[in-house]
Amino acid sequence: MNRERFERVRRRLVELDVDALLLSIGADLPWLTGYTAMPLERLTMLVLPADGDATLVVPRLEAPRVLEHQDLICVRPWEETEDPVAIVAEAVGGRRSLAISDRAWAAPLLALQASVPDAKWQPASLVTGPLRAVKDAEEIAALRRAGEAADAVATALVEGEIALVGRTEAAVSREISDRLLEAGHQHVNFAIVGSGPNAASPHHDAGRRVIGRGESVVCDFGGVLDGYCSDITRTVFTGEPPSEFRDLYTVLEHAQAEAVGAAVAGVPCEDVDAVARRVITDGGYGPHFIHRTGHGIGLEEHEDPYIVAGNCEPLHRGNAFSIEPGIYVEGKWGARIEDIVVVTDYGPESLNNVDHGLTWTL
Repeated sequence: MNRERFERVRRRLVELDVDALLLSIGADLPWLTGYTAMPLERLTMLVLPADGDATLVVPRLEAPRVLEHQDLICVRPWEETEDPVAIVAEAVGGRRSLAISDRAWAAPLLALQASVPDAKWQPASLVTGPLRAVKDAEEIAALRRAGEAADAVATALVEGEIALVGRTEAAVSREISDRLLEAGHQHVNFAIVGSGPNAASPHHDAGRRVIGRGESVVCDFGGVLDGYCSDITRTVFTGEPPSEFRDLYTVLEHAQAEAVGAAVAGVPCEDVDAVARRVITDGGYGPHFIHRTGHGIGLEEHEDPYIVAGNCEPLHRGNAFSIEPGIYVEGKWGARIEDIVVVTDYGPESLNNVDHGLTWTL
């Protein structure tokens, strides 16, 4: 467990006038304690008051998995015949300004609201989001290792080691997943493969479609290595690309590079999004860029900070996020380039270093 993180959370609770933080399933709990709750109907919840000792309420059968640090938390196992909601409510005591995990199950939340009817509830991310968004050196090193492993797979893709033509999207997705595991990932979060008109769907589910010649193929994939996520996208064209697609890709590559360069400390997140969007709009493809420029990454594949219009929060040293503009022409083709970027004292550092140039298979 990280004592410094506990102290930072308590200071933020005081700043926000929140009496207690309640963490259940999701990434906040392992970030703070090192323990990942199983996503079961049995309630696990850490009650961390701003002014008192922390209590981790866990099912009895989960207690052996908890590394107990009596100086930081008190572990309270509950038996199958006990009511864990009542135990959590008792740990909350008279505190009434509460922040609870964004991903907590609805059933225990509703039961807690009934048990503490006069409480004010807020999402835990108001407390933990800005703290988790600033990665320490150890976290950045973990993200770098995950990025290097994903790079190995992306390199095989752009260099033609992963065959595309004549195979189904699903088969290519399975090979990418297998290669991620071989490269050291403990599990795969996703392996998107969209070909031809499917490449215009940013989150396309790889299916039975057979990849043909003269198509763009968008491959977006990532997983978890030592607890931290990878995420990379590269686009390959099957055959020699026509001039129309070359133009599209040139605009996209420029937009991605300019957005990466703009991602420096102190710049509002929305300004980085605006850079990518301006290049794509000036290139004539504005209506075909249909999503935000990026998302934070760490223990979760999507977390703060979000690189999107309306997010005026400035970037900070230690922020890690994707830069992934895309251009999608419905019914025809699409393209996306994605790298993970970290804000440093010396500017943006890309954790992915696979060639961005337009590549194609012969």
